Amino acid sequence: MKPFVDIARLQREIDELALISENPPPVVTRVLFSPADLRGRKVVKQLCRDAGLALREDAVGNIFARWEGREKKLSPVATGSHIDAIPNAGKYDGVVGVLGAIEAMRALKRSGFQPRRSLELIVFTSEEPTRFGIGCLGSRLLGGVLPSGRAAALTDRDGNDLRFWRRQAGCKGRLDSVKLPKHFYSAFIELHIEQGPILEKEKAAIGIVEKIAAPSTLRIELTGVGGHAGATLMPGRRDASLAGAEIALAVEKICRNTGSPDTVGTTGIFKIEPGAVNSVPCRAHLEIDLRDTGMGSRDAALKKIEKAAHEICRRRKIKLKMKRLNVDPPAVCDPRLVENIFGICRAQKISCRKMISRAYHDSLFMARICPTTMIFIPCHKGYSHRPDEFSSPKQIKEGVRVLMETLAAASK
Repeated sequence: MKPFVDIARLQREIDELALISENPPPVVTRVLFSPADLRGRKVVKQLCRDAGLALREDAVGNIFARWEGREKKLSPVATGSHIDAIPNAGKYDGVVGVLGAIEAMRALKRSGFQPRRSLELIVFTSEEPTRFGIGCLGSRLLGGVLPSGRAAALTDRDGNDLRFWRRQAGCKGRLDSVKLPKHFYSAFIELHIEQGPILEKEKAAIGIVEKIAAPSTLRIELTGVGGHAGATLMPGRRDASLAGAEIALAVEKICRNTGSPDTVGTTGIFKIEPGAVNSVPCRAHLEIDLRDTGMGSRDAALKKIEKAAHEICRRRKIKLKMKRLNVDPPAVCDPRLVENIFGICRAQKISCRKMISRAYHDSLFMARICPTTMIFIPCHKGYSHRPDEFSSPKQIKEGVRVLMETLAAASK
């Protein structure tokens, strides 16, 4: 029997998962180990059980769902993504790669296919940085990129550490047990929405990722001197918010002038205290996301931003505390996997193109373990991390179809 993708069922599951959120529809918010995240994980685990997959979880909450192959001693083929969502997000980011992978395996099972290598779905913990300010927590630990001691020391804005949240989620075991040995998997393929406009503009159904951009994150704490908005005269002010505003503008200016079209910088978090209209801000908290496909231009921009922050705070007499949360290299995807997917698309007469991922994903860190690539599908106008994020059932079906064929070929 020829395998087929049950897109009606898959779309229904995507829609139902989207209703599990900390905010009402169409907004999706599922912050790591929040009640909504835990409910979402429970639903996904039940779908895996219903599909006949064997479940396990590691000490940080990464979920593994395995379809045992004929030769269990061979290293498995892995796929997967995440279901946590930043505040005010949409319903497709990450979810397509998780629920789509379950449907790909169901489709292969319906056809009577039996893999030689085991197939394993991974639902990664905390791909989004919302809780701790660092993204891809689960895959960083799997790939050995983040030492377990440093992970244990992570705290959220309320001072709760990872141990606290692991306890809330019922995670068991030692963090140092999460790391996987190199070549634990024979391959990893992640299905994902593009989160950019290229595929839609070029009317290509599939993007095959050759390289994933290098991300970095800065956390900045500024401390000035507060005071009454009426009684504190302008010449004597040490306003933390204005120092932060200057730093945010410096980020924009520096990123526009690196000489690389792929340098992007975002001051995505900017909070001030005490937050009263009649009070001079005494504190500011900034988190800056800086990325590029090249490490040279990314690192040069990072140093310039740090230098600018020091200069601005010195001039404004503001106390500065700055920390690099992560500075990661780019990942080059496996050429053989890329060509295999390209061949599958050609054979199925599915339009495709090779491309770079300017967003980073768990694949960035899975590439430390095994040959890795990503399959992108278009999303409307490139919108993502917002409620109107959208990929059509047809686009999702094509992506799952290509993933299904890729998993089948890799597991033979």
